[in-house]
Amino acid sequence: MFGLDAFHLARAQFAFTVSFHIIFPAITIGLASYLAVLEGLWLKSRLAAWRDLYHFWSKIFAVNFGMGVVSGLVMAYQFGTNWSGFSQFAGSITGPLLTYEVLTAFFLEAGFLGVMLFGWQRVGERLHFFATCMVALGTIISTFWILASNSWMQTPQGYRIEHGVVVPEDWLQIIFNPSFPWRLLHMSTAAFLASAFFVGASAAWHLLRGNDSPAVRKMFSMALWMALTVAPLQAVIGDMHGLNTLEHQPAKIAAIEGHWENKPGEATPLILFGMPDMHAERTKYALEIPHLGSLILTHSLTRQVPALKDFPPQDRPYSPLVFWSFRLMVGLGLLMISVGIISLWLRYKRRLYTSRPFLRFTLLMGPSGLIAILAGWFTTEVGRQPWVVYGVQRTADAVSAHGDLHMSISLLAFILVYGSVFGVGYLYMMRLIKIGPLSSDNRRPEPGGPGRANTPARPLSAVSQRNEER
Repeated sequence: MFGLDAFHLARAQFAFTVSFHIIFPAITIGLASYLAVLEGLWLKSRLAAWRDLYHFWSKIFAVNFGMGVVSGLVMAYQFGTNWSGFSQFAGSITGPLLTYEVLTAFFLEAGFLGVMLFGWQRVGERLHFFATCMVALGTIISTFWILASNSWMQTPQGYRIEHGVVVPEDWLQIIFNPSFPWRLLHMSTAAFLASAFFVGASAAWHLLRGNDSPAVRKMFSMALWMALTVAPLQAVIGDMHGLNTLEHQPAKIAAIEGHWENKPGEATPLILFGMPDMHAERTKYALEIPHLGSLILTHSLTRQVPALKDFPPQDRPYSPLVFWSFRLMVGLGLLMISVGIISLWLRYKRRLYTSRPFLRFTLLMGPSGLIAILAGWFTTEVGRQPWVVYGVQRTADAVSAHGDLHMSISLLAFILVYGSVFGVGYLYMMRLIKIGPLSSDNRRPEPGGPGRANTPARPLSAVSQRNEER
């Protein structure tokens, strides 16, 4: 299929399923904390707009959470079906870390999710707020364990190898490996930022169509405050993460920069754009800024950055992909920072909610956070190649012994199933967003309690409610 052998088809299948899956946890992490903030603001102020926003986003959160769970289960099975060599070699470390994620995070989320979604009129206000906070905490704990496992694969430590398999020696070193703190900060911040632009684009869509309600204004304002504060912070975290990567994975940095060789006594230039050529061992059409590569990557004007030719050809990551995925991520990050700065100027001019060019710009930036996360993931994972456990196990040694036909059929099946099932899920979330937050004044009383707001606890009831209102 596509001229690929079983090994590359297995990699393509894993990349495809992860690319679908990673979007859902990113939104879940951000929206869970957003819901906790909304409910806390409502409890403090009793302002109806906060409650309306909570009910609106809780439906979208529920749909997204469900799709994240389903797609995550598929990821776990692939370790055994397609990557049995990796499971046999490193399962004694990755297995417990993923188990801790289930025991401490997934059970916490699942235990309180029902109270959060269905308990608004069935439990006390404080207990419901506590449940929302526990769900938000569960998403952060889940991120902790998943990133601990992935970071150990990137910068392994705290182990020994006996009889061809990894044996854990120090779990604190395994969990808190050298790249873990920066990966955890970078991914968590990216999730909050992606959710902020998701929320901000939803508000911009409604403002462009004349829905200038207090609830819409508040979610637009909150999203832009988040962009203003978090986007520059993410740039700083990214810089520190880059320095860590330069120390522990220098070949990845060389591939990201498209940097092939150092000239004696010269600082490393920064290649803004170009076409890395793995066969010719050079970056064609390179647009360079002298010395800037050394300044950014080493914070020095004299130190050189390791070059791709410093590593054997079989140990070099595929530079063309990571070169452009990294630049896509950085470019989107700069645009996010610009959105925050422009929003601050429009606040000062009192035109934040009425500037249609800015509203359109924010709407277009809606998926930017998720695209940046995908670009960053490709940079991280492709840049680790040809290792599945960096410097310890090669990816070619981790794959299961499947035939080309088997992998072709399974990949095609994944594309068809994911495209239909999760495509419907995406469309349904977009439909929920188009409905918008409903004011409590426009809701009808429901059976089950005096004065109970007609806020469907079940996310799928929202569309039928909208059709009835028409």
